[in-house]
Amino acid sequence: SFPTSCGLLSQPLIAPSNATRALTNQFAQPAWRIVLWSAAYVTVLAVAVFGNLIVIWIVLAHRRMRTVTNYFLLNLAFSDASMAAFNTLINFIYAAHGEWYFGEVYCRFHNFFPVTAVFASIYSMTAIALDRYMAIIHPLKPRLSSKATIGVIFCIWSLAVVLAFPLCYFSTTRTLPGRTFCYVAWPHMDDDPFMYHIVVTVLVYVLPLAVMGVTYTIVGVSLWGSEVPGDSSDNYHAQLSAKRKVVKMMIIVVVTFALCWLPYHVYFIVTGLNKRLGKWKYIQQVYLSVLWLAMSSTMYNPIIYCCLNSRFRAGFKQAFRWCPFVRMSSYDELELQNTRLRPCHQSSMCTLTRVDTSILSKNKSICSRGNRSKGISEQKDKEG
Repeated sequence: SFPTSCGLLSQPLIAPSNATRALTNQFAQPAWRIVLWSAAYVTVLAVAVFGNLIVIWIVLAHRRMRTVTNYFLLNLAFSDASMAAFNTLINFIYAAHGEWYFGEVYCRFHNFFPVTAVFASIYSMTAIALDRYMAIIHPLKPRLSSKATIGVIFCIWSLAVVLAFPLCYFSTTRTLPGRTFCYVAWPHMDDDPFMYHIVVTVLVYVLPLAVMGVTYTIVGVSLWGSEVPGDSSDNYHAQLSAKRKVVKMMIIVVVTFALCWLPYHVYFIVTGLNKRLGKWKYIQQVYLSVLWLAMSSTMYNPIIYCCLNSRFRAGFKQAFRWCPFVRMSSYDELELQNTRLRPCHQSSMCTLTRVDTSILSKNKSICSRGNRSKGISEQKDKEG
């Protein structure tokens, strides 16, 4: 039968028994189907690793990008790139061939790391949601410092390791005639795999999505449901627009993650409750589909940032400036340059001015455009 008990995002094999000694691979696929699935998984690997590495470079290489939100986005990019690099193709090979080729040490890592990475990803999003909530709903309360942000990230990874440790501890390989398996040898194989997946689903899917749903609902009502009466200054509207753009981008990131992972969790809950589905002749194709969709969540964020954030878009243009069809304007260069604070005109709001006055003086149209559409750029400076 095809695997139906789980370790998150690993090929979750039922422990081989004596009855499987003469097992043949009933799920062998024709060559054309293997080629199509290979192309799909290689695309995820290439886009996710390359795109997220560029996001990491944009944040680290430009001082203006080193804000609280962007530090969490950097952590999100690192976890996504790592999971894509270390697990995407291995998952596909194991799911498609039904045989483990990579040894016991990597078997333990293969089962352990995806839970760790997914936990780090979704709780980085949760941290951003809570930071946006504090910044918008309680703007006068202290914000996270850079050191505190790094501390939060360290705590996220520490908790992720604790949650995933049982998978590392119980993972093993077993060689039978003609087949080698990598699986999690739970003490009670009838109940433990399903119960562990329920716990993981709650902790890395249901709970953080519920928290983000509540926080973004409150933030959305605050940003789109009301405006300050009598305050129609350009500065106020620019800051309001900036906050809306950041929140809109993060909501899209969260919704994308939720949609990509929903079928995967449903698959393991349904097959855990009805193990006979493991013998269904189409179950392998269903598993490869939900696995691909879950893994594809690692490649969408860089695309979202590039489309919805002018500063990340400028960073991507800078990274691809060697391409003949990529043109980086003076305004794009301005997006990634440092800023400095000028005196506050409101009790809780400061206006940021560009440092490079030479560029502004040479091109007044760029300056006026920057003042009219600060958008996410201005807001992210304030978040630092």
